[in-house]
Amino acid sequence: MSEALSIIIFLSTLFVLLGIGVWVGAALLLTAILGMALFTSAPIGDSMAVTIWGEQSSWTLTALPLFIWMGEILFRSKLSETLFRGLAPFLRRLPGGLLHVNVGASAVFAAISGSSAATVATVGKMSIPELQQRNYPEHMIIGTLSGAGTLGLLIPPSISMIIFGVTVNESISKLFMAAMIPGLCLALMFMIYIVIWAKLNRARFNPVEDLDVSHLGRRVLDLAPVLLLIIGVIGSIYSGIATATEAAALGVLGAILLSLSQRSMTWQSFTDSIMGSVRTTAMIMFILMGAGFLSLAMGFTGIPRALAETIEGWKLSPLALIAILTVFYIILGCFLDGLSSIVLTMAVIEPMVRAAGFDMLWFGVYLMIVVEMAQITPPIGFNLFVLQGMTGRDMGFISKASFPMFLVMCVFVVILVMVPGLATWLPEVLSK
Repeated sequence: MSEALSIIIFLSTLFVLLGIGVWVGAALLLTAILGMALFTSAPIGDSMAVTIWGEQSSWTLTALPLFIWMGEILFRSKLSETLFRGLAPFLRRLPGGLLHVNVGASAVFAAISGSSAATVATVGKMSIPELQQRNYPEHMIIGTLSGAGTLGLLIPPSISMIIFGVTVNESISKLFMAAMIPGLCLALMFMIYIVIWAKLNRARFNPVEDLDVSHLGRRVLDLAPVLLLIIGVIGSIYSGIATATEAAALGVLGAILLSLSQRSMTWQSFTDSIMGSVRTTAMIMFILMGAGFLSLAMGFTGIPRALAETIEGWKLSPLALIAILTVFYIILGCFLDGLSSIVLTMAVIEPMVRAAGFDMLWFGVYLMIVVEMAQITPPIGFNLFVLQGMTGRDMGFISKASFPMFLVMCVFVVILVMVPGLATWLPEVLSK
């Protein structure tokens, strides 16, 4: 059976299952089982057991549930209130005012969560009512929050970055180092967009600035525990004192202490955080199981090799390859969430990228940014669904409000391609 027919069977089966609402992990497993039955005489059960065990037994993956648990604990704390009231006095004087708090708070929470959806939900539950009360335009409230919320995928400790590192066998610590400067630069670009928008709309942008700026010292002290937690988790990795897994355990302990100090942790919230992390981890592991087995099934057909040879035959320049991959992941993001896009495509994409001579640390950062776009791309953008639930606005309005942030990320991809040192400089310096 030809590779073309094999591709048609795999893709049609996968998209039919996803289209009728089958869980992503289950759809991947069922597609893989069909492929194994059609294209090989190998025992399906034995192959599945060996592959799944290999996918799930990586020591590096132990950091995943710990970082998720840390985010779940902080999501149920008073952190959103602390971030808003701590950052607002310092950012309100910038053109655009308190809209910058959406970006600043998202960047801070991203550095202790690793989840895009959790970042949007945590920051939004405090900032949306506060900004609406002060007459900020709703499309800017939603747009800045949906865009800045994607920083949870890029700024360490990123859950998606851990999955990418395990999939391509790259150091998680070095990937975290590579993502830090681009993450901060992207946050800065979001803030620059807000400044430009505020200056262009100065005549009709009249928010009510009734913010209490007294007791600034107390506000700084409120932020101190959060900043110390970030420094403790990320700093321990960058300094080489702890591995990503050990830093995640430190983060969980710090999150518990922070919640206790805020008097926001109850037995109910503690058990809810555990069950929330279990559900999220199980979902991610299920997707990894399916993707690993599907990669094996596709390997028997020779699809990855055939695609790599076909694209190699096009004699594309590295720049053209990146342009094609960008369009590919943007389109894929319309149908799959970011995590599924990563694990589903790496078996095919990784050999091509390595053959083209790209630094895999740089490519990991690039991939996180284009996958971030999927978080705000309808109809499957997770951040859009989170914001729809929080605001009650229709998906069309939320998508339109988020589109400028999508364009900002497109511009940043171009900058990253032109200046790869943004991602490669820090790992090189710290590894010496």
